[in-house]
Amino acid sequence: MLISAGYEISFETDLPTAMVALLSVHPSRNKDLRAPHLIQATPDVPMYNYIDDFGNNCTRITMPRGGLTLSCDFTVDDDGQPDKATPDAIQHNVEDLPDEVLVYLLGSRYCETDRLLTTAWAEFGHLAPGWARVQAIVDFTHERIKFGYHHARPSKTAWDVYQEQAGVCRDFAHLAITLCRCMNIPARYCTGYLGDIGVPVSDAPMDFSAWFDAYLGGEWHTFDARHNSQRVGRILMARGRDATDAALTTTFGPARLVGFRVHTKEIGTI
Repeated sequence: MLISAGYEISFETDLPTAMVALLSVHPSRNKDLRAPHLIQATPDVPMYNYIDDFGNNCTRITMPRGGLTLSCDFTVDDDGQPDKATPDAIQHNVEDLPDEVLVYLLGSRYCETDRLLTTAWAEFGHLAPGWARVQAIVDFTHERIKFGYHHARPSKTAWDVYQEQAGVCRDFAHLAITLCRCMNIPARYCTGYLGDIGVPVSDAPMDFSAWFDAYLGGEWHTFDARHNSQRVGRILMARGRDATDAALTTTFGPARLVGFRVHTKEIGTI
């Protein structure tokens, strides 16, 4: 399956402002690109990339006075298969986890494990550990939280989402991640493209999507608390402990988002 994807994002600023953008396809998907993934800047400004501690491809830019538009269009080859389900995947004892996975058990900026620990054990402590426990957390989050773009705010944490019972896809992910970590299941935040492929087309504006991975049976598995289904055509961009590590853009000074367009669609097969 071939998927066409891309974006155009515009900012205004009153003075030169440094930015880090995680707007490239994740290096794990580079082999699937059918043309180079190139970020275009208008006006043309210097950019360079580096790989961060979570394996994300990051772009450093200084926005000039007035502002900047970043855009990209690319085509990626996807296997067309839904997210893999492994119902017999086991939950590991903490002492058996690989060292590099332990960080995904800890509380983080948007995932306050200390505030939700008692709730998590009351809701899921009686369930058998493993895939079924993670799925129960996904079901709980999906049923509890009402989706709506007007519920979004950059400061909203998993605790806020649990209390307010409303949010956007990143809020669903943060709550599910936090509940998993409270149950000693490593979980990490993911963001990327997810078009309406194999599902009814939504009339809402296209946006980037957020989901999460849980570490079970010696590998990472994809879960989606917002949609609560195995979807087709995810294109990973970045991942980390929470949205702090995988923010699409981080500006080091005042800047205003004034334009935002994302597209993702299936265009055929090879």
